[in-house]
Amino acid sequence: VSTQSTWGLFRSPSIKMVAPINKREVVKKRTLKFTRHQSDRLKRLETGWRRPRGIDNRVRRKCPDLYKLPGIGYRNNKKTRYMSKDGFKHFLVSNLKELEVLLMHNHTYAATIAHNISSKNRKAIVERAQQLNIKITNANARLRSEENA
Repeated sequence: VSTQSTWGLFRSPSIKMVAPINKREVVKKRTLKFTRHQSDRLKRLETGWRRPRGIDNRVRRKCPDLYKLPGIGYRNNKKTRYMSKDGFKHFLVSNLKELEVLLMHNHTYAATIAHNISSKNRKAIVERAQQLNIKITNANARLRSEENA
């Protein structure tokens, strides 16, 4: 049994990785979503946050062992806000022209190809990003290997 992970088999050796310009430790104060009060009990209530406004509401009165209310104290560090763990901010790309915008910001932003882009256009975007030395977060999506095509 091999001790290597299968992840190394899918990586292309010719791709050089782009490093972020200032690598800081990204600390998220809270990664859980704030859920709406009683959305787990009632099917008609969606889970998205709504502020409780009732005069006797336990969540609004901040009783212990209940849902937390969102507050300004949960905001993340301003220098690492909107950053992913790898140190890049994400930029949604739909075509080659939008990819060119990241030419001067390739150490700050990483491109994310939109979900509705065809595999033919994805391949063109990935190739152009390699030429411009831009990181793509979902480069392997919808790409088939030669033997399956």
